[in-house]
Amino acid sequence: MNVLSGLEPKSVFRFFEEICAIPHGSYHTRAISDYLVAFARARGLDCRQDAADNVVIRKAATPGYEAAPVVMLQGHMDMVCEREPDCAKDMETEGLDLFVDGDTVGARGTTLGGDDGIAVAMMLAILDADDIPHAALECLFTADEEVGMGGARALDASDLKAARMINLDSEEEKVLTVSCAGSTRAVCTIPVAREAFSGTALRLTVDGLIGGHSGEEIHKGRGNANVLLGRALRALSQATALRIAALSGGTKDNAIPREASATVVVSDAAAARAAADALDAALKNEYRTADGGVRVTLSAAETAALPLDDDSTRRAACFLFCAPNGVQMMSADVPGLVQTSLNLGAAELEDDRLVVRFMMRSSVNTQKDETTEKVVALAEALGGSVEIPAAYSAWEYRADSPLRDVVCEAFRALYGEEPTIAALHAGLECGILSGKMPQLDCISFGPDLTNIHTPRERLHIASTQRVWKLTLETLRRLKA
Repeated sequence: MNVLSGLEPKSVFRFFEEICAIPHGSYHTRAISDYLVAFARARGLDCRQDAADNVVIRKAATPGYEAAPVVMLQGHMDMVCEREPDCAKDMETEGLDLFVDGDTVGARGTTLGGDDGIAVAMMLAILDADDIPHAALECLFTADEEVGMGGARALDASDLKAARMINLDSEEEKVLTVSCAGSTRAVCTIPVAREAFSGTALRLTVDGLIGGHSGEEIHKGRGNANVLLGRALRALSQATALRIAALSGGTKDNAIPREASATVVVSDAAAARAAADALDAALKNEYRTADGGVRVTLSAAETAALPLDDDSTRRAACFLFCAPNGVQMMSADVPGLVQTSLNLGAAELEDDRLVVRFMMRSSVNTQKDETTEKVVALAEALGGSVEIPAAYSAWEYRADSPLRDVVCEAFRALYGEEPTIAALHAGLECGILSGKMPQLDCISFGPDLTNIHTPRERLHIASTQRVWKLTLETLRRLKA
């Protein structure tokens, strides 16, 4: 290809171009994993590959750094594969068509995979060099980060010795990330029973909401359609006898739901409509700034299914109305950071049970667990149960971080200014890895990447050059 051969740093862009020639979408990482193993063996480096396609490559310390703590460099090998509608490329079998446009690198018709291919390329360039001073290195290349961090979850970390870890999976230069939220997924099941009930069938809908990412946008005050549907069911049940026949809202536990609806059977349709209109007006006032498009509507409906009995209706409506949701606590360590939250992301009424899915997030593990227990306690009080299909640790903020101090010193020396210190209310592999290796002092940074996960994705060349220098300067300073 040699499209990037004129770019500096040459070794980084050479390896990046080699990576781009190998299909490496999520769930299809064996080829790039094998490439990494072959790279290590060709250079006589110690290497470990596991069944999840994760690869660890070790390199001994350079002279003068033998006594320094082991440093881990880490990034993920998989990419999000998206194409333009008219692009015929098979991203499972074909490499990318790279181009340079001014100060950026892109791929024609597809995503570029700079997230996180640039980390892989930097790590390979360091491992390949014989003139870069560094402590003993453990370079960890993980698989399937983009689809739930499956590689990091599957990793056996028992033989890893690193005390410091530089994660190269950030997309905004000059920002040093020092903490991220852990998460717990909870699936609540409330058993229900059905019986005949005479009345008027109506469809109750809450929609017009913005929705959004349950981590990055949970603090914006947007309405949660499932929670508001619970409020609407409560309002209607206070106005007239009501039974729930069907209910559905949201699709994913990590997305703030934009729409939810229920088919209800009511004794007094006029009273129900008046209650719905009153709540519609109230919500439009409450959310006029954060989510002004919210609507509560009632329309005619038909239902062939028997509605829930009175007790089941009350328990189902109570769960949606009373379940905790949204921001629970802000961080006292990092101004503006949501420390703990949860999202009632999806709800579905089946024949004999109501199934509700949550995602809890916190940068403090004990608060994540406490928030989960609140949901468990509510579900159990209403005769239900809770399953936890997935959970991973938070990367907790360290008030005392020698690694952060060294990176900040290197940053000031190179940039002549202070870095931005940031924490995420979303997941990074740092959370899973620090949970497996509690001794890890972690930091995350990377070059500018724009429009990631889209065919408009671009890697910024000058930013890559500066972050490369920051990485090398940090390694040079990590001598003790």
